[in-house]
Amino acid sequence: MNDQLSFYKAKLEYEIDSWDLFDFINQGLNIKVIDARSAEAYQSEHIPDSINLPHRTMSAETTQFMDKETLYVTYCDGIGCNASTKGAFNLTKLGFKVKELTGGLEWWKRDGYQTEGLKSQNGTGIVCGC
Repeated sequence: MNDQLSFYKAKLEYEIDSWDLFDFINQGLNIKVIDARSAEAYQSEHIPDSINLPHRTMSAETTQFMDKETLYVTYCDGIGCNASTKGAFNLTKLGFKVKELTGGLEWWKRDGYQTEGLKSQNGTGIVCGC
């Protein structure tokens, strides 16, 4: 049972869902969203106010503008994509506080939140309320 408790505790420490992310952003918490996909994917559609920092380019040089006291939330397309996991791994190695967005952009949109970019969508106002 201890292993299971440790697993779920870690999951909550290292992952966040779209409901909580939206709530944290609206509370004005020290949080920044990182789109870990390619520049082309970001231009097509992304979470508002997110920063595009493809996981393949993450290094001490490309993250020097980032504050180590900020919580960074990485995301990608969804559960079929692992760019957010690679991004979270890279940022953690560089000493940043990181969580991964469960379900990525796909679940962000499913939960009714707005997107920006060439294929932007208005929010529907329908949210999961998890």
